[in-house]
Amino acid sequence: MQRMATMQIAAQQPLIAPQSQNNTQDTSFGQVFHAALNGVDRQQQEAANLATQIETGASDDLTGAMIASQKASLSFSALTQVRNKLMTAYDEVMKMPL
Repeated sequence: MQRMATMQIAAQQPLIAPQSQNNTQDTSFGQVFHAALNGVDRQQQEAANLATQIETGASDDLTGAMIASQKASLSFSALTQVRNKLMTAYDEVMKMPL
C-alpha cells in the first residue's frame, strides 16, 4: 500500500517544477528540455524496476507495474513528438531566405 501511495504522489508531481515569479534567474530551453529528458528516463527506469520485481516474484503489484509502463510509454511518445516539432521548426528556419 505504501508503494502505491508513493507512486500516486510521484504521479501528481509535474515533470518540471514551476518556477516562482520572484525568481529572477532565467531558465534556458536546454535546461527545461534536459529536465524533461530526466523525468522520462526516471519513469522508464521505475517501470523497468517494477516489471523486474514482478518477473522475479518480489512483488505481485501487476496493475502498478502496467500503469507505470504505460505512463513511461506515454511520456516517451510525448517527448518524441516535441522533438519532431522542434526539428520541423528548425528545418523551416534554416530554409528561410536571408
